Amino acid sequence: MNTSKTINPNSTELLKIRSLLTMFFFIITYHQSFAQDLMQQNELFWHTNANQGITWDLTKENRLPHDDNIEMSGSLVSGIIGYKVNKAKQVEITRDIIFPQLRKFSKSNESMYRAYLRSQYTDDILPVITLGEKKFETGVLDSISIQGKISFYFKQRDGIQVIRTLFPAMDKRCFVEKWTLINKEKKSQKIMIGATELIQHETGFHGQYLRKITTDAKPEINIGPSEQYTFGIYFTARLNDEPEPERSLTAIEHKRDLFLDSISSNLVFKSPDKTINTLFYFSKIRAAESIFLSRLGLVHSPGGGNYYVGIWANDQAEYSSPFFSYLGYQTGMQAAMNAYRIFQKNIPKDGGKIWASFELDVQFPFGEYDRGDAAMIAYGATHFLLASGDRKKAEEIWPLIDWCLEYSRKRVTADGIVASESDELEGRFPSGSANLSTSSLYYAALVQAGRLAKAMGKSPSLIADYQLRSKKMSSAIEHYFGAKMEGLDTYKYYKENKTLRAWICLPLVVGINQRKAGTLNALFDKLWSTNGVLTELKPEENGNKVFWDRGTLYAFRGAFKAGAADRGLERLSSYSQTRLLGFRVPYVVEAWPENGMAQLSAESALYCRIFTEGLLGIEPTSFNSFLLRPNLPAKWDYFELKSIKVFDSSIDIKLKREKNRIRLNVVDQGKIIINRLIKNDEELSVKLK
Repeated sequence: MNTSKTINPNSTELLKIRSLLTMFFFIITYHQSFAQDLMQQNELFWHTNANQGITWDLTKENRLPHDDNIEMSGSLVSGIIGYKVNKAKQVEITRDIIFPQLRKFSKSNESMYRAYLRSQYTDDILPVITLGEKKFETGVLDSISIQGKISFYFKQRDGIQVIRTLFPAMDKRCFVEKWTLINKEKKSQKIMIGATELIQHETGFHGQYLRKITTDAKPEINIGPSEQYTFGIYFTARLNDEPEPERSLTAIEHKRDLFLDSISSNLVFKSPDKTINTLFYFSKIRAAESIFLSRLGLVHSPGGGNYYVGIWANDQAEYSSPFFSYLGYQTGMQAAMNAYRIFQKNIPKDGGKIWASFELDVQFPFGEYDRGDAAMIAYGATHFLLASGDRKKAEEIWPLIDWCLEYSRKRVTADGIVASESDELEGRFPSGSANLSTSSLYYAALVQAGRLAKAMGKSPSLIADYQLRSKKMSSAIEHYFGAKMEGLDTYKYYKENKTLRAWICLPLVVGINQRKAGTLNALFDKLWSTNGVLTELKPEENGNKVFWDRGTLYAFRGAFKAGAADRGLERLSSYSQTRLLGFRVPYVVEAWPENGMAQLSAESALYCRIFTEGLLGIEPTSFNSFLLRPNLPAKWDYFELKSIKVFDSSIDIKLKREKNRIRLNVVDQGKIIINRLIKNDEELSVKLK
């Protein structure tokens, strides 16, 4: 049954239904009571701990009930673990286990896009534990901790303390709940553990699916004084004649730990702000774990309960792929290259627009409107290829960049800016016939393409053409979009625009600073909220509260890149505390109210890029050179970014205040190449050996 033949990707009705169903699903499934959230937005529930993690101490907590959820992923599974703590400090845990590659049959075209094999499981599936002829209950929570896994610590009851830890297998269709029983008594205790087995058969799009929930717990154990016993509960799936997924708790956890160790040791950020340090580390985890095995190889996908085994021109080509060239995570590098390869393989033959996304195992294209996707792809790909320091990769992907830039050139209007039917918000907010986002990204893509072409030895005339076109685009952006809005010299987002919009930050991000002061005031004063920058300022609607974190994350990058380190840090510190330690943790999110603040992974990549391209001002200029423009905020005496796996090398960048100057150290593979005093916000050119 080839149901994909019934889908018309150019259907306006399909796009509307798709958007409505997406919002409805997440509001029903994951959306917390925002009335409660509004009261708690300024409250911090969590604190950082000594292990690069965060802890919620329940021993003195009285702001209950409270609930939240966290997503964790491996290449063949994703789990959204919901937890609700009541006033008695007892927890209800819900496991939404998703097997993204195993799609179900669906009755509508719309639901087919999201027809992942998934189910929610409550604690009803847990084995019955008996202690002393009486059913044992875990009882009251002591604390919860998160550090690449989520662990629930219970107060001891009848001499037994319980720790429950949940995490995904990195390379199997398996999600694990690990139970640790610790005997706090001075005598041995006999414990009986009942059997757990739930089997679900289903005929799906790819064949026969078999899901199982099982445990490897022994039916009877004796735990000596101060000893512990550990067992696992496994949520697995298999397709047709696939072998049963491995049920080795030690092996599965070891691979998760290896992944976390790798992420911890690369692109290491240190500053005086422990909250920012921790959120940076957490952001690396979320950005890197959301990589799934597809029929075309590994691909990075947003996740969030909705977007798996697919790629998007914004989330993957623009946001996450350039980040992986700094992280040095080879799985991420493979996923980035595969994303660009898929877009390149599907370059339109008739001169039409490029697709915005590829879903359904990255084999079905989608995108009714031209959202400026060609500019997004060119902007992300040129940065990725330069920072990767790999000429072969650049030669392979150059045809895609060339096509995207030529397509955008053909869309340039008589006013000199780039026309596009929509933007990445896909009509959720008006964008006119030409928007600031598309033109800004095209401008930056031209600048980077000129540098890439030179590094590749392309013709001087081509390089000069890119440089000339970028200068013209910069001028056109100023003349067409430059405007006084709310009394500030900033930008209108499109010609008829009358309200301040979050994406006015993009000129700062790409190095256009003529309206820096007014734009920063618009972003960090007029548009600022407890959840960052609002998407649009609409005072007549009693303070429109819609926000998309990606706009805030770009605003921070633009502020630091434009030299406003102190202004940026003030808002960044507040925002980071809310996201890491507040009412919705531990990652930056997609949006509200749409998708109920889902923890999409590419947004986490954008958080890390605040520091690489914003605070440090890194701009790749060839395969082994870059511009560096560091900004050390007045409140910080130092910061450093170590093990930056960029330009096919490993570099450390350290800043330390010395009176009214900054001591800059740049180390390339263990060798110091720069050790000098500089002014804050001074630009340098760095060439690696």
